[in-house]
Amino acid sequence: MRFKPKPLKSDVKFECKFCIDCCRGRFIYLTLYDIKRIAEHGHDPQDFVLFTAENGKIRFVLAYREWDLGCVFHDPETGKCKIHGYNPLVCQIYPFMISHKPLGIENEELFEYKGEKLWLYYDESCPGIGEGKEIITREEIAELGLKFKEEFDKTDLDGLSRILDEAK
Repeated sequence: MRFKPKPLKSDVKFECKFCIDCCRGRFIYLTLYDIKRIAEHGHDPQDFVLFTAENGKIRFVLAYREWDLGCVFHDPETGKCKIHGYNPLVCQIYPFMISHKPLGIENEELFEYKGEKLWLYYDESCPGIGEGKEIITREEIAELGLKFKEEFDKTDLDGLSRILDEAK
């Protein structure tokens, strides 16, 4: 199922229900920060990093299984992530989304954070929204979004080469 964005207008309860929709059939963009953290836990980047080209730039995405398009770190038996304690920033953000421009969705509103103009959304198809005891604040989501953008902007092939050299 694709991301169905709805404006996030307030803090919200969230609890992962392990529906695995976010772990299958999507590009999970990786930053050098993500790759390095995963590699530091004993995983070889050559086993989990794929390349894609986007707007003339090489991007890195998490590898997936061919038989179900599931993330290579998703355990299909338990529904749990094998690297949850150090998973990619995009995974930490989901089921939320941060944009630097409005998407044109009804009732969206500007959220200013640390001098940045942001628009926050959540995936209305995620069954964990509004569930559980943990409250996710808009500030937490914005912080993760800004960190992802900062790391994503400095992610390049040279950086990956340095990580691979360090892993040897």
